[in-house]
Amino acid sequence: MQSPDPARYATEDLDFTGRKTWTAEKEKVVCGPFDYLYGHPGKDFRSQLIKAFDVWLEVPSESLAIIKEVVGMLHTASLLIDDVEDSSLLRRGLPVAHNIFGVPQTINSSNYIYFRALQEVQRLHSPSAISVFADELLHLHRGQGMDLFWRDSLSCPSEDDYLEMVGNKTGGLFRLGIKLMQAESRSLVDCVPLVNLIGLIFQIRDDYMNLASSEYSDNKGLCEDLTEGKFSFPVIHAIRANPADTQLINILRQKTYDVDVKRYAVAYMESVGSFEYTRNVVNVLIERARRVALEIDEGRGKVANIMAILDMMALPDPDSSPSSSSTEGPMLTPSPVRALQAMAEQQTPQDKQRVTLDHRSR
Repeated sequence: MQSPDPARYATEDLDFTGRKTWTAEKEKVVCGPFDYLYGHPGKDFRSQLIKAFDVWLEVPSESLAIIKEVVGMLHTASLLIDDVEDSSLLRRGLPVAHNIFGVPQTINSSNYIYFRALQEVQRLHSPSAISVFADELLHLHRGQGMDLFWRDSLSCPSEDDYLEMVGNKTGGLFRLGIKLMQAESRSLVDCVPLVNLIGLIFQIRDDYMNLASSEYSDNKGLCEDLTEGKFSFPVIHAIRANPADTQLINILRQKTYDVDVKRYAVAYMESVGSFEYTRNVVNVLIERARRVALEIDEGRGKVANIMAILDMMALPDPDSSPSSSSTEGPMLTPSPVRALQAMAEQQTPQDKQRVTLDHRSR
């Protein structure tokens, strides 16, 4: 076998980017974690939202397809990072990407997709598209940074600080999609106030469901926000309802997997009215969003899709009975305590042992 000749470095073309040596096989390696999660989609709420707003904005089909793709890419990439930062075990009922591909490859894949999404944005016609992209990604990372800071420093934020964080973190991707649509539309309708409200509703509702929904337990783990130590909306209310009582904040400090401790935490939050307060806030925000939607519509009769989304996000009283068996109406949830008891009863001893082993191996 002939030895390599270092003299070739004196004359050979070493511009591999110019020679286009990047192959589909290499692309598959870099995109592996992203493709894994993208291949197991969620409920695609953001696409439903884009479709509903497009009734007003009437974005050209080519531009709309690009915007949908960009939002999907950014959403999936941000979830990869979220799962790393939260030390999550499950996403959409499956092992998180970083437990399959490793943390470094997952972070790199997510960052790579951010820039691929930027390339897609460059295909849009509006000169403001790039600044919209940059502004909202800055907002997203500001919100995420504050959320992580409160968790890691065990600092309970005020309700207003929480709302600002959600407006940046959750609202950022919602706004990005709608602002790109507005930039590509001939319509002068300003949908940003409505999408800001929807971002708040979505996140506060998500915080509630994380502690109350058996579906969330199956997809992400039992009361994952408590294990993460997250200052979610119900948790903030409960802590500030009685600042002298440090039980809940100490439970967050433990980042526990213990089902009995979680059950106790949920019962405590229910006892101080945190879940009732959260339901009331969500429903007040939904009513406000309905009024804003009607103002935007100005009697044009194009509000049905948005109203259907808002109806679906409502949180009725858990003790009320559903008026029909339709799955298209508001999603009724049991009380958080009853839901958690049901989830815990479904856990087998093997499940509990697996969770303990998962925790020890992290």
